[in-house]
Amino acid sequence: MRKGRFITFEGGEGTGKTTQIRLLTDYLQARGIDVLATKEPGGTEVGSELRRILCTGDKDKMDAVAEALLYYADRRVHMQSKVLPALNEGRWVISDRFADSTMAYQYYGYDKRVPKETLEQLYAMTVGDFHPDLTVILDIDPQKGLARSLKRNGSAAEQEIRFESRELAFHENLRRGFLEIAESAPRYAVLDADKSVDELHREIVKITEERLMHK
Repeated sequence: MRKGRFITFEGGEGTGKTTQIRLLTDYLQARGIDVLATKEPGGTEVGSELRRILCTGDKDKMDAVAEALLYYADRRVHMQSKVLPALNEGRWVISDRFADSTMAYQYYGYDKRVPKETLEQLYAMTVGDFHPDLTVILDIDPQKGLARSLKRNGSAAEQEIRFESRELAFHENLRRGFLEIAESAPRYAVLDADKSVDELHREIVKITEERLMHK
């Protein structure tokens, strides 16, 4: 049984996950908790290569099935080489995206072109019966989120805008998917990402303390 805690952050584009992960990491470390902040894809050497393939270039260079397979290849390496070893050492792990993103993007975003059962089978094969202790879903209107994200990334060809460049309907499907996923288990917390950075951070701290620190 793992000793540490595993927190994942999910949401569409431009929700501010990176900022909130940094703030929560600082908060926990200030209280003496050893934290590993990581991300998917890109949390390992293999993941960095897969991130470049998945997140840059033409939006139509591969279909949803190919994307899902690559994301789960990354997840397998990430789990085996970083996440599980850290948890077994008693560290807390905070990941910018995990399997809920694959379900939201490759199933809901693409309007269910990849069967949900296929993604569930990939999860069982690569992750097993392991699940995060807490999943924070940052929710925002897709138009606002995309405006934030594109402003941050700029327009260079090598920037990570492959998913941002998809039509608005994709991102609306994505948002609905995350909200539906959030209803499936008590580990989820949906928060309004349109709030100020400080207010959102306070809400995340409160939820983290209530669910993981005061038990």
